[in-house]
Amino acid sequence: MSPCRCCGSFNLLEVLSLGVSPLANSYLTPEELQNPEPFYPLDLKLCADCYMAQLEVCVSPNEIFTEYAYFSSWSTSWLEHARQFAEKTIAQFALNQNTRVIEIASNDGYLLQYFKERGIPVLGIEPATNVAAAAIEKGIPTVTAFWNLELADTLVQQDKKADFIVANNVLAHVPDLHGFVEALSRVMKPEGIATLEFPHLYQMINQCQFDTIYHEHYSYFSLFVVCRVFAAHGLKVFDVEELSTHGGSLRIYVALDRNSRYEISPRVNRVLQKERDAGMMTSAYYRDFAKKASKVKRDLLTFLIDAKEKGKRCVGYGAAAKGNTLLNYCGIRTDFIEYVVDRSIAKQGKFTPGTRIPIFSPERIAEGKPDYVLILPWNLREEIEEQMGHIRKWGGRFLTAIPKLTVF
Repeated sequence: MSPCRCCGSFNLLEVLSLGVSPLANSYLTPEELQNPEPFYPLDLKLCADCYMAQLEVCVSPNEIFTEYAYFSSWSTSWLEHARQFAEKTIAQFALNQNTRVIEIASNDGYLLQYFKERGIPVLGIEPATNVAAAAIEKGIPTVTAFWNLELADTLVQQDKKADFIVANNVLAHVPDLHGFVEALSRVMKPEGIATLEFPHLYQMINQCQFDTIYHEHYSYFSLFVVCRVFAAHGLKVFDVEELSTHGGSLRIYVALDRNSRYEISPRVNRVLQKERDAGMMTSAYYRDFAKKASKVKRDLLTFLIDAKEKGKRCVGYGAAAKGNTLLNYCGIRTDFIEYVVDRSIAKQGKFTPGTRIPIFSPERIAEGKPDYVLILPWNLREEIEEQMGHIRKWGGRFLTAIPKLTVF
């Protein structure tokens, strides 16, 4: 058993077991269908001492992130989220040509492009070689490497400390949590700040978003735990925003403790109080999570079985990692979902991991006219419903499984 990556305790309780599952972003080529796939335990644990939810490390980040199938720019709504964030923070923190912005896990340059357009010096840090190459092609300076203490010290030696650090949806991907945060503190200028976004554990439990659990997400955060981790490295969380992205996320703003420019916002205490009132610092809060997940599984399978018996056809939209967790947990294969479509050309022509469902471009749906389209990345429901609204012309309907089965 691995110790808690927040406090080092071995007092870990099992909250939810999703059985065994392949790596959620390891899509298969037609040639790879002849080979066996590795499956790993997918069990969510809770530290009974500090209440951080986490997975034990089954697979190293090198195996998951060196070549990556997720390109942020394929989502229109996510690009708009990034654009609005850039405009907001440029104005709020007076970012200009004399300030440096560093983004950790910068993907394909989806965010830094908006800072670069304003003449602000940027630097991306992205470990996936194929994704980093896409950013470089856009003219975004990018270092192809994992964020760690060694890289942080190299940047300091090169006089590349940051005025503004962005690390969106990467904190959960880090096995060495304390090393990651310590590296942030070393690269931050004395008056600099960092901002991070991550799914809020509060929403994951309340909305039964168990499909957010997969092997590349090592940790699942409350604000309480995040404040504790950052405080251990001389950093203070001075502000927080509650976002709707990814089913409910937090955006935190961080500065060095000695930076007197930023006082703790009342919003930090409000979110912390919400977590306390919900009972997140007790094991009882997490007790029914497994029962709720099991009900989602039963309801979805019942619907798909009934649809099959009535001669109805069902396909999936979005070969998302969260969708692969759902499909594998429920044991859904081509017997229930004929195929999945996705806008990402990196996934088209491949097969979903574990369940081996073929992936096509979205145009396939208009050709086949299925009765139901299961939206797997439910967090993008509105975007997908707008893009695929033409399915209603032949009487097609959408469905989502989380937090409960909904047909619309």
